[in-house]
Amino acid sequence: MTPYTLHPGTTVVMEPRYYGSIAWYAAAAACEHSLVNYGARYDKRRKLTHRATIADVNGPLDLTMPLTSAPRVAGDPGRHLTWADMTLSPHGEWWNVHRVALESAYGRTPYFEYYIDRFMPALTPGVIDRFATLRDIDAYIDGRVRELLGLPPALTDSPSGTVIDLSRTEPRFDAPAEPYYQLRAARLGFIPGLSILDLLFNLGPEACLWLRRQLQHNRLTLNPQ
Repeated sequence: MTPYTLHPGTTVVMEPRYYGSIAWYAAAAACEHSLVNYGARYDKRRKLTHRATIADVNGPLDLTMPLTSAPRVAGDPGRHLTWADMTLSPHGEWWNVHRVALESAYGRTPYFEYYIDRFMPALTPGVIDRFATLRDIDAYIDGRVRELLGLPPALTDSPSGTVIDLSRTEPRFDAPAEPYYQLRAARLGFIPGLSILDLLFNLGPEACLWLRRQLQHNRLTLNPQ
């Protein structure tokens, strides 16, 4: 267990996320174990698996990573696609777009320069070779975020103990989360519901303390829908 844990002996099963939201990581932290369900059936409407929302200079901005299905699956029409089957598309050299957007949005935040190198393998040319699938890139990013937050790695095998299945649900705080420092809050106001990157780049090591306070004082919805 960690200082975040509110539900010992519990495993939360979650949908994959691309630079997941703050509430997504709060749910992962609140339970003793978490498992990312890449075996869930692919649903093109579930954009959060390959889309992150950041605070750009003019407000919220979505960064979307284009996907395609693996050739071996595309040739088997009777088989259901899963998230593990989805591969990365090079369309629009999206990694350059995402890197430039992050630099523009967070280049002046206190901790951007200290943390961004951890994510550069997912933001620079060659990303398609380094991370062939959605699972590869999301798992890599998730691992770096968990290191910064002091969270244990996601489980790679079957869940144990009490299981909360959030594979089809986006976790959320029951009440608005406590505002934290955001670079442009004076002009744009506080923007909630952003990627965990917003919290990390703005607060650095204090992101851990802020997240713990939210879990202690603000209930988190963990009911499957």
